[in-house]
Amino acid sequence: MPPKPSARARLALKALALALSGLACTAAAQSNISEDDLALAYGDKTTISIATGHAQTLNRAPAVATVITAEDIAAMGATDLDEVLETVPGLHVSRSSVRYAATYLIRGIGGGTQTNSQVLLLQNGVPTTTMFGGDKGSAWRGTAVENIARIEVIRGPGSALYGADAYAGVINIVTKTANAAPGTELGLRAGSFGARDAWVQHGGKAGGADIAAFLRVGGTDGLRETIAADAQTRNDRLFGTRASFAPGPVNAGYDAIDGSLTASYGNWRANGAYKLRDRLGTGAGVSSALVAGSLGRAEVFTGDLGWSDLNFGENWGLGFNLSHLQYNFTYPENLMLLPPGTRLASGSFPDGLIGGPNQWERQTRLSAFANYAGFAGHALRFGLGHDDLDLYRTRTMKNYFLNAAGAPVPTGPVIDYSDIQPFIRPQRRKIDYLYAQDEWSLARDWTLTAGLRHDSYSDFGGTTNPRLALVWEAAHDLTAKLLYGTAFRAPSFNEQYGINPVSNGNPGLKPETVRTLEAALAWRLRPEAHVSLSVFRYAMQNLIRIVANPAPAPGATFQNTGGQNGYGTELEGTWDVARNLRLSGHYAYQHSADETTGRDAGYTPRHHLYARADWRFGDGWLLGGQANRVAGRQRGPGDARAPVPDYTTVDVILRSPASRKGWSVAASVRNLFDATVLEPSLAPGLLLPDDLPMAPRTFWLQLGHRL
Repeated sequence: MPPKPSARARLALKALALALSGLACTAAAQSNISEDDLALAYGDKTTISIATGHAQTLNRAPAVATVITAEDIAAMGATDLDEVLETVPGLHVSRSSVRYAATYLIRGIGGGTQTNSQVLLLQNGVPTTTMFGGDKGSAWRGTAVENIARIEVIRGPGSALYGADAYAGVINIVTKTANAAPGTELGLRAGSFGARDAWVQHGGKAGGADIAAFLRVGGTDGLRETIAADAQTRNDRLFGTRASFAPGPVNAGYDAIDGSLTASYGNWRANGAYKLRDRLGTGAGVSSALVAGSLGRAEVFTGDLGWSDLNFGENWGLGFNLSHLQYNFTYPENLMLLPPGTRLASGSFPDGLIGGPNQWERQTRLSAFANYAGFAGHALRFGLGHDDLDLYRTRTMKNYFLNAAGAPVPTGPVIDYSDIQPFIRPQRRKIDYLYAQDEWSLARDWTLTAGLRHDSYSDFGGTTNPRLALVWEAAHDLTAKLLYGTAFRAPSFNEQYGINPVSNGNPGLKPETVRTLEAALAWRLRPEAHVSLSVFRYAMQNLIRIVANPAPAPGATFQNTGGQNGYGTELEGTWDVARNLRLSGHYAYQHSADETTGRDAGYTPRHHLYARADWRFGDGWLLGGQANRVAGRQRGPGDARAPVPDYTTVDVILRSPASRKGWSVAASVRNLFDATVLEPSLAPGLLLPDDLPMAPRTFWLQLGHRL
């Protein structure tokens, strides 16, 4: 079992547990609330599919998981996926300085990088991973929530079922089908910083098939919070120039288009989607220096076709899925790394240090599964698949050449360096995998889930990952779980093959690995009150980090080095005080340490407290509020700055019911008390001495109409 948390953490846990117990006792005096009423008001949160590959009750699932429904999303007033995920126990949404991209930090894993490759993000069960960075890519900036039916989140390893990058957790976004979005709905929303969105959604029948379509057009000018000093500020001090745009605002704006079409007919289903993020700002700068312009364009085309028949034959169920993803990331007007007037030891750049890393990827994935229930007490699942992941085109536009020491030497106008000195050359990776899983009802109220998956990679070899999960329904209102699993993170193409003396790729990299042990309890105190508690411990090895090359060689190279250990606990509860009032919340504690130094691994909150209240009044109006407390973030290794400041934000949402003519309105204030919210900049803070400022108080107003 994981070691006990600190005295301070234990005190907080006891206080929250006593509060939840008090809520349950009070709830006993309330009239009983039917499950149908609650499901109607708040949506079905009792089932999950990604824990085993098929739908089952959340309490019995062999995982520590959270389900968020469309009704939850509307009640919390979220307008973006990142706002939704911040409400998940043990998950904190931080930001990268590069394009202000969201990074999902689960249980202390994933801090200190500009990418987010420790979490596997799925859409309708299909990976969205881009190969260059090994994460969800820049096109996920500002993900719409209006087309989401539910979000399923597993905290902990998932490689035994999903393979690479299901390392700290798995997030599956399930989009709306015709049944989830019947009829036609229109929506408009406007808010702070020039945020604007318009969408249309339709679900219905066409020739016997169920059809759902969605289109959203919008964008934002982005928050305008100030970066006081940046990397160019340091260059100006060293070389006597005045090129920096700091103090100046971050560039976090973008234009957005999201479209999807879903069709199902019998045992067949098909999904197609298009996602565009245009005029995508650079955040605090790709090189930690504010610049003007340099807007990116990210496009994602996805499509998948699936067939399944769970009653294919006696005791047999079969299915397959074929998917394709096309990802393009380009800079139509090139990328300014450092502003005009820059001077470095290697030369002067009157027009700025200009680059243009453009990439085009295509991914094809084919998978199949078979279920067999012919053995008494056993539910067997077998699967296999093949992935073809192809970074088939790159283009590098620059006005400099990197010398042997990794220093940029000015060469004049911007030209195509794709054949001279590219940032990466086209790469291709093929993966074959197979897995087996057995859900064994070994005794009354006891289920043992055992799984094993082997992945064979064309570039770095094979990896095998097991899982074991023992679930005991101790009583009708109490379930206990003991879970063990391993997972791996595959090296990204940039980490293996990137061409940059400052952070050069290493074809000899091996995957990062993690072993996790978890225990969980789910207790239904009363029909109106639920409490769950989980504890975990993990050990990470072969971490991929940038390591300085041995002297006298200049620069650095990605290497497998060191590890990280962590433990923690998550407590969450829900209490339906009355038919029209629900209280919910969670407290998460984690401690993660670098294996070599024994110091805090940094960046992620040790304490995360979330509380929410939803009150329905009048003729279906909803008034909701939530508070989010993030505390205890330490600096990364080698960073002597003071710890990252704690913060608490409060959000309020007011939503009307649909009128007889189909109209509805909603309004929200986020960060009501205008708290100062900062996300940590990377250690040691030489390039960005201050942290990344997040949005102050913001407002939005929404109008909807159902035809």
